[in-house]
Amino acid sequence: MDDALNKLAAYLGDTLGAKLLSTELALGELTIAVGREHIFETVQFLRDDASCRFGSLIDICGVDYPDREERFDVVYHLLSPWLNHRIRVRIKTDAAIPVRSIVGLFPGADWFEREAYDLYGVLFEGHPDLRRLLTDYGFQGHPLRKDFPLTGFVELRYDDTLKRVVYEPVKLMQEYRSFDFLSPWEGMDTAIPGDEKAGEAPDRDRKP
Repeated sequence: MDDALNKLAAYLGDTLGAKLLSTELALGELTIAVGREHIFETVQFLRDDASCRFGSLIDICGVDYPDREERFDVVYHLLSPWLNHRIRVRIKTDAAIPVRSIVGLFPGADWFEREAYDLYGVLFEGHPDLRRLLTDYGFQGHPLRKDFPLTGFVELRYDDTLKRVVYEPVKLMQEYRSFDFLSPWEGMDTAIPGDEKAGEAPDRDRKP
């Protein structure tokens, strides 16, 4: 399998040329990086070329690197059922620059791109219906970003007077506490009632 993927990597290097930024073969999987502006034509080539035939889109997902100038990776996973090959395509982008949608190549990319937009805030240019998919319509922020607060920005509840769901700022019922992360057995100074018998030697002569 590694030999086949090495040949595929060399072939992509020859055919894609400057569009191909890097290739990496690790753990039996081939990953290529291309420029954001070339993602559509790269995926189209991988789908249509006779030596590739990546006709199945498995997934599109995001990765957040908040300390990087282009903080997001958009990762495409493709499968060739005919050649039994998998490939991972990575591009870099940020929250302001859109990535060209590949829904025109793979209609199944529709919800994958919506999910990446919803959870990371990645924009997809040319998407037919780019709106939230997993969070609520009034949700604020993008929950899979590394800087998204664990508590979120708002909380919702059903208001019996208004007869509808309302959004309110998050209210913590208590201050955050510091935990020593010890198990209950390590953290207790006194024995649990009944444990005092654990140290007693068994009395074999004792009758029930």
